[in-house]
Amino acid sequence: MIITVVLLLAFLVIGTPIAAAFALSVFLNADELNVWLDSIASLPYDGISSFALLAIPLFILVGEIMNRGGLAASLASMADSAIGRIRGAFGYVMILASGFLGAITGSSVATVAAIGAALGPEMIARGYPRGYVASLNAASGLLGVLIPPSIPLIIYGSTVGVSITQLFIATIVPGCVMGLSLAAVHFVRSRHLLPDGRERQIDTSDIDSVGKRSKGRAIAALFMPVLVLGGIYGGIFTPTEAAAAACVYGIAVVLLQKSLKPSGVARTFYIAIMPAAAILLIISMTGILNRALILNQVPQDLAVYMTNLFADPLLFLLAINLLLLAVGMFMETNAAVLLMGPLLAPSAMAFGIDPVHFAIIVVTNIEIGLMTPPLAANLYVAARTNDVHLLEMLRHFGWFLGAAVIALGLITYIPSLSLWYRFL
Repeated sequence: MIITVVLLLAFLVIGTPIAAAFALSVFLNADELNVWLDSIASLPYDGISSFALLAIPLFILVGEIMNRGGLAASLASMADSAIGRIRGAFGYVMILASGFLGAITGSSVATVAAIGAALGPEMIARGYPRGYVASLNAASGLLGVLIPPSIPLIIYGSTVGVSITQLFIATIVPGCVMGLSLAAVHFVRSRHLLPDGRERQIDTSDIDSVGKRSKGRAIAALFMPVLVLGGIYGGIFTPTEAAAAACVYGIAVVLLQKSLKPSGVARTFYIAIMPAAAILLIISMTGILNRALILNQVPQDLAVYMTNLFADPLLFLLAINLLLLAVGMFMETNAAVLLMGPLLAPSAMAFGIDPVHFAIIVVTNIEIGLMTPPLAANLYVAARTNDVHLLEMLRHFGWFLGAAVIALGLITYIPSLSLWYRFL
């Protein structure tokens, strides 16, 4: 098994596509793993033929439709009208709008790109340093995954066997905890970075007119999370059915409001195909590696090793956090969830850790990796969107990383934050 791990790491280091790296690490070492290649020929198809995984391309399509239909700007306008008079308001607007958009797209990187383009120039015009704006933008993108629906949680639930509906319910409070921790940082830093701690006043006549025109669009957009989450939690929809309903609703909204033409909707379908296909290809190839791990009883052996190494579940969780943070720094999010979820879940069960709670811990850790170099997708997207050098961002980045790690500690060691729905 050691050779397989070495091969996998080597392929990833030299830049082999992730899906190919997972498959080749097994194919080139099939004899040692006692894996017959003809026995795994159907695994890629079996791995992505799950009804639950159909939610992934559907939610990506929803995000693209609503983004290209002007959702981000509309949500920002409504958030600004709601809290615009608060001191340092636009930073809170960015956090709040990221949460709203995350409740629609389920994607952290998509949230960073959309909100950065909509709000970044406005924050810079109000006096915020460009590097600070990009750092807040990158950090707020975490809410794109922690506020349900969440593509990594769909992947985790379908591969490990945990109810996706329960995962969506469980992550609401942790998402709010993360948002509040980022807001606390902005509360402190905005008073230090802005003259007298106040945003620069600018001519808002154009903004107000745009806000009035987009108010109806924003209200329609805000109904999207109600449709998705209310339908799931009310027992009306499964997560996949909710994603399909959201697609129909989103297409109807953008066509009726004429924010997208039919040709634009068709173009959006094409754009959504690419990331969806990439994610599903990774899932299909990861199934080959997971089957090899199971046949060689690696998860079971790891569970025994971990329980012998750590007598205390608290120490086990600390070690898992450090491991997953490191993994998140070097691996793409969905691939990391696919690899580490099935591998570590048996160890967590051996320590009596609730599967839903552990899923939230895993996804939160790996998502923090999205804002931690070297493979910090959120940072790179925020830097490009806000036209700032990465080094300028790093002056402000540590504050938000620290807040995210503190929130992670609370989520890890206070299980009731994730299991709150069981007390109702």
